[in-house]
Amino acid sequence: MKKRLTAAVLAAMMAVSLAACGAKEEPQQESTDAGVAVQAIEIAADTIYTENKVTGKVSAENDATIMVAATAKCTDVYFNAGDQVEAGDVICTLDLGSTLSSYSAARISYDSALQSYQDQKAILDKQVKLAEDNVANTKALFDIGAASQLEIDNAELSYESAVAGRNATLAQLEAGIQNAKSGLEQLDLVLDDVDGRGNVIAPMSGTLVNLNVTKDGYTSSSMPVAVISGADQMKIVTSVSEALVPSLMSGDEADVSVSAAGQSFTATIRSVDRAANYQTQLYTVTLAIPADVTGLLAGMFADVTFHTDVSENTIAIPSEAILTGTDGQYVFVVEDGVARRADVTTGLTGSGVTEVLSGLRVGQKLVTVGQAYLADGSAVRVVGGGN
Repeated sequence: MKKRLTAAVLAAMMAVSLAACGAKEEPQQESTDAGVAVQAIEIAADTIYTENKVTGKVSAENDATIMVAATAKCTDVYFNAGDQVEAGDVICTLDLGSTLSSYSAARISYDSALQSYQDQKAILDKQVKLAEDNVANTKALFDIGAASQLEIDNAELSYESAVAGRNATLAQLEAGIQNAKSGLEQLDLVLDDVDGRGNVIAPMSGTLVNLNVTKDGYTSSSMPVAVISGADQMKIVTSVSEALVPSLMSGDEADVSVSAAGQSFTATIRSVDRAANYQTQLYTVTLAIPADVTGLLAGMFADVTFHTDVSENTIAIPSEAILTGTDGQYVFVVEDGVARRADVTTGLTGSGVTEVLSGLRVGQKLVTVGQAYLADGSAVRVVGGGN
């Protein structure tokens, strides 16, 4: 009797144990059926534009760079970098005795060349006029039989010779004027902001942001003596390639970041040069800075982002959501817990987003994380991404 009871108890315990094992296996089956975990977002209409990033510099709206294109000794300095100066102030004094003498000689040479041209032109014009009158008089005599055709031909030849001689002489004199003018202009550059005593004069009022001379030191022809910044209003100056310049217009906006001043703001394009710099072959773009932006100093570097090729009310999705296969680009969307492949055609590319021209529609759920593990028809469960 006891043996029968023991066998019954063992059988009951085995049944309970088997039932428990079966209960543990069911959740594993449910987990498999739940599908691949992904993140997804709902597709919405948006605006996208191409971003073009360049580096520029902060510059004063009104500034002046004083260059002395000659090596000269500085005999005295009256201001320091950072000082405020007024237009007409003497910043420093340079020993430019030989240069000033050369300038005076060049001015005399130029004035003399001009005077010689005017004097010679007056004399030659009279000679041409006499030859012209001789032709007219000879023809009049010919009409009354008092002159021959040969005399007319000789008179016309003399006139043509006088004109040719005048033109040749004046051309030589003009060449002399240009040579004298060129020498004078070169010295003008040296002495543009320097008076007759070698004093370097401030051409405008502002802050002396840079001073590259010291007492008893020497100037450099490749470096400005001083830079003055008006600092009332600042601007951004940058350069762009020929590929970008056709897309930029005055009045367009650009994002600007000046890390040295901790400032980020929107600037407006004020001007776009239509001729490239001869040396760099780049085009200068000037941007106006809003008046309420403070803390900027001339010479600070700026990161400028131009927005071009704008497309509004379009589908723009995260670029990482797009996969590329041998047959083109595609994405995965979620429909009733199942991943569906959608072949797409792309357009503009912005900052981390890409325009989709075909293949998607507003309102669909786009897989943004986990798409690399999917195939068309894969079961999925959305675990993040706002959906």
